[in-house]
Amino acid sequence: MATRHIYETDFDEDVSNDNTPCPECKGQVRTNSVETICEDCSLVIDEQRIDHGPEWRAHDQDQRKRTGAPLTAARHDRGLSTEIGRRKDANGNELSGQKRQRLSRMRREQNRGRFQSKAERNLAHGLGEVRRVASVLELSDSIRDQACQLFRSAQNEDLLRGRSIEAIAAASVYGACRCNGHSRLLDDVVDVARVDQSRVTNAYKTLNTELGLPTQPVRPSEFIPRLASEFDVPANIRQRARKLAEQLESSGATSGVKPSGFAAACLYKAGREEGQWLTQEEVAEVASVTATTIRSHRDTLNELAI
Repeated sequence: MATRHIYETDFDEDVSNDNTPCPECKGQVRTNSVETICEDCSLVIDEQRIDHGPEWRAHDQDQRKRTGAPLTAARHDRGLSTEIGRRKDANGNELSGQKRQRLSRMRREQNRGRFQSKAERNLAHGLGEVRRVASVLELSDSIRDQACQLFRSAQNEDLLRGRSIEAIAAASVYGACRCNGHSRLLDDVVDVARVDQSRVTNAYKTLNTELGLPTQPVRPSEFIPRLASEFDVPANIRQRARKLAEQLESSGATSGVKPSGFAAACLYKAGREEGQWLTQEEVAEVASVTATTIRSHRDTLNELAI
């Protein structure tokens, strides 16, 4: 028995549209799976005939899409796992006691079979720690996802062996901030981490060395808004401190020093000039430096006559 084609044309095969001439030159038009184009003048008449968006269907006067949440790097399974509810169904109705017991058993079995290996369990724990630290620091979703991807890379390179998962997670958050040029101190990450500063520092050095992070140098001027908000200084003092920091950066005097210390010294000097007396101990504590560092940077500002 001879077979016959189910479809007249293949999916990517061009189809000639004799009934639709080109609106520009009246030439022959061809249509494929991507676009409709004129063969004579190459005019693109139409494109993307396939709708790649979510499929919407009507359910009880509500429009709901059948597609789920987008993939995310913040979950060990990219967000593809199933979430079993507890007391209410999808419509918000209360469940009976028998259904709640059944869902509880299903949820228990799902948790038992959620991880296929110890490495996957460690990945889930590490990504959860990254999300927690990023949430406390109020970082954006893009920075959080980059930190999660950095933690994945660290596990793939076997950098977790002999190191704490919490330390690698905190170092991943700090590394993501450094790669994007954010004015975040290591002390800020350590304060919300569950390990000591020395372990986070060693973990970050390992990530930076083994993975070759494209870290960007943080400029002192980027710390001015943050330090100024801590003391609630007026806008004129903030602008003067930022101008001092930018002049220091252009002169090259900030190379090889802690940028937050120079930013604190600029804010201290600007406050003195405007009549608002900020003590050296106050600005040093906020910038996580010593008062001696503030005095040293102040002397540098005076020598440059800025």
